[in-house]
Amino acid sequence: MPLRGSGDTSGAELLPALFPVPDPATPAPARRAPAGPDDQTRPDPIATDSTAPAVPGDPAGRARRVAAEEAGKQLVFFGAETAEPTLADLAGLLAGPAEVVRMGGTARVSVVVDAAWRVHVLVAELAQRGVAASWEPTEDERHAVRTAYARTLKPLAAAWLRGEAKRPPTNFHLNGRRLRLWLAAAGTPEPSGFLLRLGPADEECRDPVGRALVAVGLAGDLVTAEAGGPGYLITGRRRLRRLAELVGDRPAAAPENAWPTRLP
Repeated sequence: MPLRGSGDTSGAELLPALFPVPDPATPAPARRAPAGPDDQTRPDPIATDSTAPAVPGDPAGRARRVAAEEAGKQLVFFGAETAEPTLADLAGLLAGPAEVVRMGGTARVSVVVDAAWRVHVLVAELAQRGVAASWEPTEDERHAVRTAYARTLKPLAAAWLRGEAKRPPTNFHLNGRRLRLWLAAAGTPEPSGFLLRLGPADEECRDPVGRALVAVGLAGDLVTAEAGGPGYLITGRRRLRRLAELVGDRPAAAPENAWPTRLP
């Protein structure tokens, strides 16, 4: 019998056991975006605190900058940690290999993933958005993750489907929350960078998705199926740092080498 669940890993029907089940404790609360449209990060509470102690021989305030780094990472405008999760974030899955189908006045999103940890992360992310999910093993030893059919997903299907074909809407864009879902479903570390995989038959999506990556500072090289894709390979220290900032901290279920690291 296929394994199924609704996002609660503490129930009798467990997630795939190929990776340790993460602690289902209450997730950290989402943090709001900076108030001003020109702000790229939140103000540094230590660097702006005139009472913070100075260190002799450090007129530039190096000690305060170090203390700020130790106190916590700054948030990036449009990053995954700057706003509440919403159903619109599922567009990030559709930018990758996910599919959306309609049934009557409802719709469902599904994606096949190659590792059990991805199931854990996606089910938790979907639950944060009020979406029930189920999963089952596939014949090729992967995992199919599916949302329930829901009326709330109908607008997503209407925006992305042209008949039965998937195509990004004209106003499609990426942000940290959408990239986080895409990476959780189909992001793969490579020796030269990070590969964000696309659907094998989604040729009409490739150019719009590529432009959306460029718009958030993640211009990537399109990798063909023959070369290990299809997908966009993000390379370069600056772009990889940007990717890590946008997608946020590594989920508890993800292996360390499977998630981009925030570089200094």
